[in-house]
Amino acid sequence: MAKRLTALTVKSAKLKAGRYGDGGGLYLVVRESGSRSWVFRWRERGTGKQRDLGLGSAGLNGVSLEDARERAGELRAGLRRGVDPKEQRKEADRATVDDTFGGFGDALLEAIKPGFKGRNQHNDWKRDLEGHCVPMRRKRCKDIVTDDVLGVLKPLWLTKARTARELRGRIERVLDAAKAKGLRTGENPARWRGHLKELLPKQPKTKRHHAAAPYEEVPSIVKKLRTKHTTADTDVNLAGEFVILTAVRTGEARFMTIREVDLRERLWTIPKERMKAERDHEVPLSGRAVAILRACMPKDAKPGAYVFSGQWRKDGSKPLGMNAILHTLQDIYPNMTTHGCRSSFRDWVGDETSFPREVAEAALAHKVGDEVEQAYRRKTALEKRRKLMEAWSAYVGGGMSSIVSLPAGEQRVQAG
Repeated sequence: MAKRLTALTVKSAKLKAGRYGDGGGLYLVVRESGSRSWVFRWRERGTGKQRDLGLGSAGLNGVSLEDARERAGELRAGLRRGVDPKEQRKEADRATVDDTFGGFGDALLEAIKPGFKGRNQHNDWKRDLEGHCVPMRRKRCKDIVTDDVLGVLKPLWLTKARTARELRGRIERVLDAAKAKGLRTGENPARWRGHLKELLPKQPKTKRHHAAAPYEEVPSIVKKLRTKHTTADTDVNLAGEFVILTAVRTGEARFMTIREVDLRERLWTIPKERMKAERDHEVPLSGRAVAILRACMPKDAKPGAYVFSGQWRKDGSKPLGMNAILHTLQDIYPNMTTHGCRSSFRDWVGDETSFPREVAEAALAHKVGDEVEQAYRRKTALEKRRKLMEAWSAYVGGGMSSIVSLPAGEQRVQAG
């Protein structure tokens, strides 16, 4: 078979964009960008449709002309035996994939990890795949049946309802992905509607509340935090006070970076990637909150440095530990959680002030109203929230009378 390409031609910088044949269905494809690759072309048996299969990049550090010809020869030989090149490729790919539930699930987790909102979501997946799914990990995906899924769900279904529901959903996703990869066929044994829903008992309804201190106790908690800070060698007590002052979620404060804060405007913008609502959230900063940030920001740190540094890395390269703020607060008030600080704030706003509900909910980064209302109302009441957060700061700081200052025109009410 006469060959029409040479190794020098393949490497030549003078080749224009186009397709260059080498004979026997092998082509060199050159793109406008200058990149080049090998393609094998054939006609499908029975239909006569033209098909292409990529054989890899060409040129420097790519597949050589000799190797491309050898691969094309193997594909032609397969065609003569009735083997479809694309099916042959799929079989080869499947042969290199770990088709056990554990191996494939771990690989899937790594593939989808970039789309997670935070580290906790990744840890939860690992807990489920490596811990709860132990009885299934060595089984091939195609061999997993309903009884296997029930075997890992039943011990948790009534005692740890939320964990069990999340576990079922993750098993379902792994098996769906395995089917998409050709590693199993048929219905998903972890599907809910019309399947597991009919086999598992109804879970008891439980309403979870984060432990919170009554807002009347918050000023004394803040006072103790400030006292502890005078003898501490870390900024964790200030971080605890900052969480209370801003009513944000702990993770949002832990991973705050210097570039997110505008001290002149007294504004902290949390990027949507770190927000539960998946949209940027502006947090107006009270005077005390700004003072805390000035005290905690690592000196001469880069914009990407964390404001609240870990105890052993005070250059801002590591954030505070996951439970550091929680433990600090519970040392003062044992029946308290960091998320509960948000509840204390919300109760105070509702009981002791006349700030509108919408302003309070916006301060907590909650969505207000249905989709139509949200579409029309895109402002976040920033200036009203700024007055609200100053009033809250004055209240928890204990440096005010029992009167809460409200926006102009609104009635003043007793704070306690």
